[in-house]
Amino acid sequence: MKNIDSIGHVTGKSIYLDDIPEQKGSLHALPFASSIARGRIVNINFSKATALEGVVKIFTWKDIPGENQIGGILPDEPLFAEKNVDFIGQPIACIVAESELIARKARKLIEVEYKELKPILDPREAAKSGQFLFPPRTFQSGNIDSSWKKCTHIFEGRSDSGGQEHLYIETQSAYALPMENGNLKVHSSTQGPTLVQKTIAKVLSLPMHRIEIDVQRLGGAFGGKEDQATVWACMAAIAANALQKPVKISLHRMDDMYMTGKRHPYTSDYKIGLSEDLKILAFEVDYFQNGGAAADLSPAILERTLFHITNSYFIPNVKANAYSCKTNLPPFTAFRGFGAPQAMFVVESAIAYAAGELNIPGQIIQRKNLLKKGDTFPYGQKAEEDNAEKSWEQATKHFNIPKLSKEIETFNKGNEQFKKGMALMPICFGISFTKTPMNQARALVHIYQDGSIGVSTGAVEMGQGVNTKLLQVAAQTFSVNPERVKLETTNTTRVANTSPTAASSGADLNGKALQKACNALLERLKTRSAKLLNCKIDAIQFKDETVFVHEKASKLKWNELIETAFLERDQLTEVGHYATPVIHFDKTKEKGHPFTYHVYGTAVLTVTLDCLRGIYSFDEVKIVHDFGESMNLEIDLGQIEGAVVQGIGWMTLEELAWDEKGRLLSNSLSTYKVPDIYAAPKEIICIPLQTRGPELAILKSKAVGEPPFMYGIGAYFAIQNAIKSFNPNYQLKFDAPFTPEKVLMSLYENKNDS
Repeated sequence: MKNIDSIGHVTGKSIYLDDIPEQKGSLHALPFASSIARGRIVNINFSKATALEGVVKIFTWKDIPGENQIGGILPDEPLFAEKNVDFIGQPIACIVAESELIARKARKLIEVEYKELKPILDPREAAKSGQFLFPPRTFQSGNIDSSWKKCTHIFEGRSDSGGQEHLYIETQSAYALPMENGNLKVHSSTQGPTLVQKTIAKVLSLPMHRIEIDVQRLGGAFGGKEDQATVWACMAAIAANALQKPVKISLHRMDDMYMTGKRHPYTSDYKIGLSEDLKILAFEVDYFQNGGAAADLSPAILERTLFHITNSYFIPNVKANAYSCKTNLPPFTAFRGFGAPQAMFVVESAIAYAAGELNIPGQIIQRKNLLKKGDTFPYGQKAEEDNAEKSWEQATKHFNIPKLSKEIETFNKGNEQFKKGMALMPICFGISFTKTPMNQARALVHIYQDGSIGVSTGAVEMGQGVNTKLLQVAAQTFSVNPERVKLETTNTTRVANTSPTAASSGADLNGKALQKACNALLERLKTRSAKLLNCKIDAIQFKDETVFVHEKASKLKWNELIETAFLERDQLTEVGHYATPVIHFDKTKEKGHPFTYHVYGTAVLTVTLDCLRGIYSFDEVKIVHDFGESMNLEIDLGQIEGAVVQGIGWMTLEELAWDEKGRLLSNSLSTYKVPDIYAAPKEIICIPLQTRGPELAILKSKAVGEPPFMYGIGAYFAIQNAIKSFNPNYQLKFDAPFTPEKVLMSLYENKNDS
């Protein structure tokens, strides 16, 4: 089935928040933010701005009727700064004017006097000062202290990975509309409608049922609109509620880039121990997460880092300490992979470093330590599949990796200026929200008198194709033409208490809830069909909009059945509720069964490096991926390709830079580089792993949003291997992103020592 949104997207007919027709008299909001990273507000003068014609009102913390607090996990983030400011871009006020242009003119007229303090930007510096967003956590298994004595080889090192800008096409935005009886409707570009509803209710001191959040679709998110959409919706809501006029806010790209959080940068210290036969016996790591100025989602992200310490390897003795460090940068937030990529980069760095010191290919150590069915993860859950080994073996055979290695070796011997490098990247990613209560969803299904079907769920469509998959679930369950099914907007009035569309769980959770609702209706319709056809219920089946009895088509069609069911007053509306079974986790012991299932895969990445200029191009990425039993391979392959390129971008081009005062330097598309068509691999090939899907995945089709991002990590190590071919004296380093500038310096580092 084709993506139901594709035609609308390419013809410009898809409706995004900025396409919603504005009501007459709508006002426009614009944030005014701190220009220093750390300090106190001594004095602020709005008089010139408020005197500007067309400025309606400037809102500050004093105008909030409820709590000046938007922290989702921890209450440590004010909507508007009161006395202290903790990062450049922290909102101080919200200007509401007759147009955005007027608001921009007014923003330049606001005068602020600060007492500036030196900011802390480095997480290691913050850790030394005891500046943590929340207490550290430790995961351990086996006996790390005694295990080192059994190791033949022990290596220690450091691994750093940078942040990443989400760069969704649609910037942060919201449109708030006052309704009758003091109610409020807010169109929000958010992954978490219920979080926005709950937070607006808190800042306005209203019950949640007075706030309606509606989401048509998002123009991209990647995690950046899970928590961070809330602040803008709150600003629009406060203004709309106070002025009783519609208020819209839509951030300019450069405002969005410098004011919003990004992927967490990590700096980590590791120690790895191997036996003589290269089994990893021990792995110890300290993660220093740069959390920014407030917790945001950092506690959950750091937790997922700990869940992915060992990637797809079995290591019997593990200890990981994780520290979320408070710095004077915008609060870092969710990004595809949610802390797992940072963990995987560290363990892959440790393996690459060990392999380099032992003068062997890294893939030898990787292969020897892959997870087997029954192996235990550091958090206590057992691996239920052999898919780590299966995907590696299928990739080795299908892509003929030994032959590819020889071809690269031959090429490098015959070329001086250009060198090729190859790396293998296995992945293992757990599927579920790691906070157990979030693993629930609901769906509302209406069958109308004419046989058409309306579906509402808590899933937010943001380009990943979840609406198409949900439509498939409904159409397949009822065995009707997909054109009969309509996916409604995501709305907190129709479907309440939603979890955000995140953690790669949108299709699983909402699809299962939808399936339950559809099945309940189906049983009701079978009962009515049995009465009409004078047979037993278990003889009834639905196929292609026809009722079958004992697998033979009857004369009863879908339309006729629905019309009769309505006339007989059968219930044609149903709500489905789904809560993921089996999962649990005890934080007091840091042990449990947090994931519904795991997604596995193996990627082979090859790169060609120009050793004169330091630039590189990725020749191909070849993947064996664990889809389970994909319900829509076309959509899933699109997710694979996008994720791989985004992962490669994180590892190679996308470098965030701040000056010593905490000002973002990479604040536009001229200074922040994302992969374009020329940076993307020349070829991406992905074949499904030959395996069966788990029952707990919707239609046995495994989640595909986040796992393939981690394949891009292999890009870093492919470049390292190419450099090593040119410069044998090069000392491996692990400091992503590996930009062309860094590569060029590395190519000639100690080049002439020999």
